[in-house]
Amino acid sequence: MVSGQPVSRSQGGLGAPSGQSSNLGDILERVLDKGLVIAGDIQVNLLDIELLTIKLRLVIASLETAREVGINWWESDPWLTGDNGKLQEENRLLRARVAELEAAPESIEAGGEDDERE
Repeated sequence: MVSGQPVSRSQGGLGAPSGQSSNLGDILERVLDKGLVIAGDIQVNLLDIELLTIKLRLVIASLETAREVGINWWESDPWLTGDNGKLQEENRLLRARVAELEAAPESIEAGGEDDERE
């Protein structure tokens, strides 16, 4: 109270004028609707020699907002989509191919020795 008058406070307590109500839900909805990007670089140098560089990129947005700007990596990530069957089949085929290629030099060496004897 100042001079016997009550002090007006906003509903959200975030410094908004008393006519505007802002709560955490409203702020979060605005951030997710518009999107928020936080970017920063951290470098550790010793005597003008760069020892470590960390690049931080953080995007906070709703799925709809992310799709609008072309971010949709979660739709094809096998860990998130549960589509590990295709990945496992591809892995099995690659392992079979590697086994074939590893066996090939032995047959070439055996064939090469025969060619040298002739």
